[in-house]
Amino acid sequence: MRLLLDTHVLLWSVLDSRQLTAATRHGLADAEVVYVSASSLWEIAIKTRLGKMSGDPADFAASIQSSGFLALPVTATHAAAAAKLPGHHGDPFDRLLLAQAFQEPLRLVTADKIRVAYGGAVERI
Repeated sequence: MRLLLDTHVLLWSVLDSRQLTAATRHGLADAEVVYVSASSLWEIAIKTRLGKMSGDPADFAASIQSSGFLALPVTATHAAAAAKLPGHHGDPFDRLLLAQAFQEPLRLVTADKIRVAYGGAVERI
């Protein structure tokens, strides 16, 4: 299975949070490939700058490779696809992750209930 991590799942994984279940950890380990979107790093950078979280965004960027994940760039096709998604969710970072999941195709791994409204590309943990 090819996966894309939601930003909070990335953070939980990198920080070894207890919020990431054993089943999800096994799923990540068993996946064919696990991607982290450049938009997640942008979201982390913005939240860090606003004081909503702490840490160095560059450290989170470095942790992608050391965690065995692959970086997924944001393309013009992803951005255009985000504009065509139904309005179930207004957060621009989330919409971009969903668009990437549909375009690549990947399964978006998230704990966010609302994303389930988008159907098969979303795997709620």
